[in-house]
Order: sequence, then C-alpha cells, then structure tokens
Amino acid sequence: MKIAVVGTGYVGLSLAVLLAQHNEVVALDIDKTRVDLINTKVSPLEDVEISKFLKTKELNLTATLDKQYAYENAKFVIIATPTNFNVENNYFDTSSIENVVQDINEINASSTIIIKSTIPIGFISKLKRKFPMLKIMFSPEFLREGNALYDNLYPSRIIVGDKSPEAQEFANLLIDGAVKKDIKVLFTNDTEAESIKLFANTYLAMRVAFFNEIDNYCLINGLNAEDIIRGISLDERIGDYYNNPSFGYGGYCLPKDTKQLLANYSNVPQSLISAIIDSNVIRKQTIAEQILKLKPKVVGVYLLVMKYGSDNFRDAAVIDIIRLLVNHGVQILVYEPNFTLNDNQEIFRLESDLGVFKQNSDIILTNRRDDALRDVNNKLFTRDIFTRD
Repeated sequence: MKIAVVGTGYVGLSLAVLLAQHNEVVALDIDKTRVDLINTKVSPLEDVEISKFLKTKELNLTATLDKQYAYENAKFVIIATPTNFNVENNYFDTSSIENVVQDINEINASSTIIIKSTIPIGFISKLKRKFPMLKIMFSPEFLREGNALYDNLYPSRIIVGDKSPEAQEFANLLIDGAVKKDIKVLFTNDTEAESIKLFANTYLAMRVAFFNEIDNYCLINGLNAEDIIRGISLDERIGDYYNNPSFGYGGYCLPKDTKQLLANYSNVPQSLISAIIDSNVIRKQTIAEQILKLKPKVVGVYLLVMKYGSDNFRDAAVIDIIRLLVNHGVQILVYEPNFTLNDNQEIFRLESDLGVFKQNSDIILTNRRDDALRDVNNKLFTRDIFTRD
C-alpha cells in the first residue's frame, strides 16, 4: 500500500525506512536539502541503522516537497512534525499537525491519519471534533535519538490509541517491518495513549533527576557517588541501568514533555511532577556552582550533543550551565564539530581544532567521557561514573 510520512526527523525518517521495506512510502518535508539527501540514499540524521538501510536495503522510498503527490492515494498518513513547548501558552505548539490535517482533509480525506508527534492529553479529541469526517488516531513513539530505526526494528512495545480495524492494520505494518518477534501490542483509547507517552517520559526524567540528586549530595559532602549508586542499584526493583549521573536531562523530548504533563495537571493535585522539573534546574545550578569554586578563567565544553550517536543539542543541559557560567564572567570555549548554527555565538566561542581547545581550556566540561580526552584527564569535569548512557 502507499503510506505518506510527514516530517523526516528521527521519528518520521525511521518509520519511513521501516515501512518502505514492504510498502510504497513517500516522505514529505519542507527542507529541500533533506529531501535531496534521502533521494540519493544518504541519511540527513546521525543514525547508524538509517544510514545502513538507505545504502544497502531495497526500499520503496521517495522523499518529496509536494504534499499533493505525498497524500494522493495514501492509505495511511503518518504525521511526525515537531511540537515544541510554547512557554507563553503553557502548551505544545500543535500548529504543524493541524496544518497537515487540514491539507489531508482537502486532498485525501479517506486516508487514516496516524499522529506520531508528541501531543497534549486531550488533543486527539479536539482534533476529531474539528475534523469529524476524518479517521485520526495517536500512536506514541518510544525512540532514542541516534537509535531511532533500531528501536523500530526492536520495539519495546507498540501502542495505538484506537481499537478499530485500521488501528490493528497499522500495528501490523509496524510488526511486519520489525525484526523482533512477539512484540507487545496495546490498543487503548486516544486519551490514554496520549497519557502513556507523557507519563513514560516524565518517569524517565524522574529517574535521571533522582540519581543526579544523589550525585549532588555526594559532590557537596565528599562521598563516593559510584559506591552509593551501585549499592542502590543492586536492588532488582531499582535495577542497574539508567542511573549514570549527568549534567541534567535535556534534548528534544524530556524537558518539553514534563512541562506539558505539568500543564495537563492544572486541575489535579500533584507535587512530584513539578518537583522533577525543579530538580533539573537545581542540578544545573549545582554543577555551575561546583565549577565556579575552581575559579577557572576559560571553561572548555566538549560537545553540546546530548549523547553519542546523536546530532541533537537542542535544550542540552550543558547549554544552561554555559549561560550560568557566563553570567559570572567565565569565558566559554566550545568544541562541537556538529554545531553549524550561530544562535549561541554571543555566549561562547567555537574552536574547531581539538588540540587548541584542550590547550586553551582551564577546565573541560564533558557530559560523558571520551577517549579523545584521555591526555587531559587532569582538566576534566564530568559526572560520568559508568561511562555509558
């Protein structure tokens, strides 16, 4: 069948590649550079599996800028456009989704629309009231940046916020493209599916914040954080995973999803959700304070990307730490080969030569250890205990 995928970020492109193994897939984007790269079998994203599949697999995949071509005769249209959190409205900006749905309504109203973008709780119900003739459902994604296709090939679960035959058919499409067998599938109502996505990411943020607060305690009191975390994690109910301290949770998903969930709690008593968000702010302040105690003149920051295998540094925790240090008069030198934008050039200086970067930095901040920094271990400031995650 023909399937249209709108948006070629990690979610959209990984799904397009997955489904193009057995279906005709047209990926729609507004970025001509991305479209051209995909059509020449080059991934515009840092994702090993996507790059490998584009180069080596027989995929029925075409990228386009033409929405008419993308939507016509498509049985399913998957929407994976960005939904950034609007601080002023205290709500996700869902305008990109609504604009796409309006176009689908005009071009191919008989298609089934699957929304993969993260959305506020209750959004699908509102959208259905606005477009009562359309078949719209939400299916949350649980992908890691840099491993998005891998996580589609070996999914932890498939959740579809609908119980219709179309929902079953869509789930089967994902199963057919996957390598993993016996995948757990859950069909829910739309609002429950929306809730699952936000609660899952908020739980992950809570776990990050918890181990970071342990590390705060150890930093200030001179305790061995590794021993304490290992001892706690030996309890099988807690587990020895996702427990490596960091500069704070960041990236595209966790910061905005926790804020959106808090907004959805406006009429519900809570203390934990807001505490998770506050904890992340405190963590970054604590890290900055510990660095300032060392009285550096120039702080080097090794990589802005959130984690290895990703090219994303949106809302990276270290950027907030940089701003805190700059406010105290510290000069910031950044080594980040993937950084091409000039948005933050006013607060730090880029250095493309790693050797010069090491030499000119009094202290080097790195969220995760790297072999490239072994020769300047005496300059490193990191909270990476387990060299992973």
